[in-house]
Amino acid sequence: QVALRESGGGLVQAGGSLRLSCLDSERPYSSSVMAWFRQTPGKDREFVALIRWGSGTTYYADSLKDRFTISRNKAENTMYLQMNNLKPEDAAVYYCASGREFSSSPGDYKYWGQGTQVTVSS
Repeated sequence: QVALRESGGGLVQAGGSLRLSCLDSERPYSSSVMAWFRQTPGKDREFVALIRWGSGTTYYADSLKDRFTISRNKAENTMYLQMNNLKPEDAAVYYCASGREFSSSPGDYKYWGQGTQVTVSS
């Protein structure tokens, strides 16, 4: 059973940076796709970025690709999200997810972490 655990969230001032981590309890398959989503109260879960585990191919939400970078460390079964120049509107609970589809739709992901809170002060 895959278990995902996020870490690295916290409080940061606007303009600052954070790096989120997502540890997978099992080694992902090369074909696996891992992704970051975020959610604020009352809103749908929003796609942030994804990476195919084997090839490292990435895909980003257009509005975030200039500030956020997704990466993975195969040896440590860990995915990262480097977030720079954070804005108050980036505040959300950030979730990592694992699936098989190269997709920005939350419904295509089978496994989810519990989420990590990111708060950005203005």
